[in-house]
Amino acid sequence: MTLDRNIKVLVVDDYKTMTRIIRNLLKQIDFHDADEAADGHEALAKLRSGNFGLVISDWNMQPMTGLDLLKEVRADARLKHLPFIMVTAESKTENVVAAKQAGVSNYIVKPFNAETLRDKIEKVMAHG
Repeated sequence: MTLDRNIKVLVVDDYKTMTRIIRNLLKQIDFHDADEAADGHEALAKLRSGNFGLVISDWNMQPMTGLDLLKEVRADARLKHLPFIMVTAESKTENVVAAKQAGVSNYIVKPFNAETLRDKIEKVMAHG
């Protein structure tokens, strides 16, 4: 299966440094069309007006968490099939379960490298 690296990726994180790190990792694995949002509200506005193929969102954000954003995306008829990868510093079982129940496509625990990111993206795109 060849991965479509021309898809537009939305990176959502309220921590600018993390956004930059993820965008750099995406470039390393040849995803060059990335946009960013600093919180869930901005992300939703962009997702509803843009043509994104993948969301990579941090879990811990204010005022709208990554989990809240995921629920909003899954509740939106136009966006509900969008692959959604959650990034978190915690791998607590209850978090993983909550994200799965909310319809997350995959889950990445920080810190991670380009290889891990590519692996997760390939998995979610294969099941798209």
